[in-house]
Amino acid sequence: MSQAEKQALGFQTEVKQLLHLMVHALYSNREIFLRELISNASDACDKLRFEAIAKPALLEEDPDLKVKISYDEQANSLTLEDNGIGMSRDDVIANLGTIARSGTAEFLQQLTGDQKKDSGLIGQFGVGFYSAFIVADEVTVETRKAGLTAEEGVRWTSKGDGEFTVETINKPGRGTKITLTLKDDAKEYANGYRLRNIIQKYSDHIGLPIQLQKDVEVEGDEAEAADQATAVEWETINKANALWTRSKNEIKDEEYQEFYKHVAHDFEDPLAWSHNKVEGKQEYTSLLYIPKRAPFDLYQREVPRGLKLYVQRVFILDNAEQFLPLYLRFIKGVVDSSDLPLNISREILQQNPQIDSMKSALTKRVLSLLDKMTDDQDKYYEFWKEFGQVLKEGPGEDFANRERIAGLLRFSSTEQSEQRVSLADYVSRMKEGQDKIYYLIGESLAQVKSSPHLEVFRKKGIEVLLLTDRIDEWLMSHLNEFDGKALVDVARGDLDLGSLDTEEDKKAQEEATETKKDLLERIKKSLEERVSEVRVSTRLTDSPAVLVIGAGDLGLQMRKILEASGQQVPDSKPILEINPNHPLVERLEAEAQEANFTDLASLLCDQAALAAGESLEDPGQFVQRLNRLLLELAGK
Repeated sequence: MSQAEKQALGFQTEVKQLLHLMVHALYSNREIFLRELISNASDACDKLRFEAIAKPALLEEDPDLKVKISYDEQANSLTLEDNGIGMSRDDVIANLGTIARSGTAEFLQQLTGDQKKDSGLIGQFGVGFYSAFIVADEVTVETRKAGLTAEEGVRWTSKGDGEFTVETINKPGRGTKITLTLKDDAKEYANGYRLRNIIQKYSDHIGLPIQLQKDVEVEGDEAEAADQATAVEWETINKANALWTRSKNEIKDEEYQEFYKHVAHDFEDPLAWSHNKVEGKQEYTSLLYIPKRAPFDLYQREVPRGLKLYVQRVFILDNAEQFLPLYLRFIKGVVDSSDLPLNISREILQQNPQIDSMKSALTKRVLSLLDKMTDDQDKYYEFWKEFGQVLKEGPGEDFANRERIAGLLRFSSTEQSEQRVSLADYVSRMKEGQDKIYYLIGESLAQVKSSPHLEVFRKKGIEVLLLTDRIDEWLMSHLNEFDGKALVDVARGDLDLGSLDTEEDKKAQEEATETKKDLLERIKKSLEERVSEVRVSTRLTDSPAVLVIGAGDLGLQMRKILEASGQQVPDSKPILEINPNHPLVERLEAEAQEANFTDLASLLCDQAALAAGESLEDPGQFVQRLNRLLLELAGK
C-alpha cells in the first residue's frame, strides 16, 4: 500500500477504553476540551520556536506564531489551527493512535466513577487531545511537519469508535488544523460569544495570539453581489503575552490558577504559588506552583520532570530538571532567564555555574513557600498527605537545607495520631530536663502505638514520634538532630533518658541485672542462634520482653527494602530485653526442665518479634510450642 492511499488502523486497546469514557461524558465540565486543544497548539508553537533557533528555514514565510479558532453554526463545526511544529505521518500514527507512553493504563485504573474527580486526571496523564470526543461526533486532523513539503501533509480522521484513518494530503502551510464535527447537544461550541468566554476564562495567559473568527457583514453593492454573505476577520482574544513577564500587581489569582492548569495539564487549582523576578548579577523570572494532587508517577524517580525553561521568552526545554533537586520534583512552573544563551543544551545546563546558582535560589524559594503554607495547618496537611514522603528524601539529598527541610516534616506521635506534629511542636512540648527527641519506626500506626518500646515513655509522660512510612528509617539515618537536640530511636541500642531517669530507676536496674544474672545467661544459651545479647530492660513496665536493634544494625524497615530490591542484607542479631518483674519471666526462671525452658524462652522471643512487626522464620514451630504450653496449663 502506498502512503498516499487511505489507511484504516485500529486504536490501542487502552485508547478504545478511554474514548468510550470520553464519548460518555467523563468530564462534568465539557468546555475544558478547548483549553486542552489550545494548550497543545501552544506547545507545538513553542517547540517550533525552539527548533527555529538552529534552523530558521523551518519558519518558512510564516514567522508569526499563533492559534486560530473558527466555527460554522450551519455545519455545527469548530476548527482550531496552529502554525507550530506540526506532525509527519509517522508522528500522527504514533501520537494519535497509541498513548501507552502517557500512562493510559494507570489513568484507567485510577478512575473513581466520580465525574468531577475523574475529570482532573486527564491532563495529568497526557491524554488531553482525546477530550475533543466529549463534544464531537467526528474529529479530523490535518497536519504537516515543519521542514516537509506541501505534498507530505497528513489527514487523520476518527469518530471515536475504535478506528481511525490516515491519508497523505497536500497541505500548503505547516502546523496542525483540528476540525470537530460537534454533537447535537454541543452546538453551543459553534458560537462566537461562547468561545470568547471560554478562551478568556482558560487561556488568557497563553503567550502567543489566540485569534477568534469575527463575522462581519459586507455592506453596499458588494454585499448585494455576495447575497449578504459574510467575510471572516480575526480578533485576538487573549492578552498574548507571557503571564510571568507581567507585574504581580496586575495579575489576578484566577489568572495564576488558569496558567497553572495550562503549564501542568491539571484540572484542579494549585495549592500555592510563588512569582518572583531576580535582578542584578543574574536576571531571571520564576513562577513556581505546588499542585493539589500528586501525579501517578511521583515515585518513579527516573521519569522526566522539571520546570519549563524559557530564555528571553523563547521556549527551550519542557522538563528542565536542573533547576530543582529531585525531592522537589512535584513542583510545576516556568523559569525564564535573560542571560542564558539561547542555544543552551542539556549538557551545557549540567555544567553551567549559573544553573547551580539559580537552582540554589529556586530551592530556597520553594522551601519558603512551603514554610509560609504551614501557617494554615489544614492546608499544609493537605499538601503533606500528597507529597510528604517525597519531601522526606530531602535531608539525605540536600545537606545545605537539611535543618530547614526538617522543620517542614510532619509526623504522628503518641500525642497526635495524624501526621501533623512538627519537630518544633515536639520540642515545645518536651518535659523539663529532656534533651532528646524520641521516635519509633514501625510498619503501621496500630503496630507502633501498641509497641512495648513505648511503655516507659507512657509511664513518664514523654512524647514519642511514630514513624510508619517506608522511607522513615532512611530519613532518620540522615537526620541526626534538630534545634541542637539529638533524634533517638527508642528501639535501638541502650535507652538513655538522661535526667528523666531517676536514681531509683537506675538502682533498680542494677540490682535486677545482678539478681537475674543466672537467668540472663541461661536464656542467652537457649537462644544463642537468635539473639546477640540478653539483658534486663529499662523500657518495659507491662510486657515480658522486647527485641532491641543493635546501635549499628539495620532496622526491620531497611532490611525489607533491601530484600525486596534483591540486595544482600548484612547478618545481625537483635538484643532481647526482659522485664524481671513480669509473671511470665518469673515462670520461666522457675522452670527446671531444660526442654520446657527452651520452649518458654523461644515463645518469649517469638512474642517480642511479633510485637516488633517481624515475621517468624518458623511459624509452625511457634504454634507447636504454644500448643504444648496451653495443654500443660490445661493439665492435659
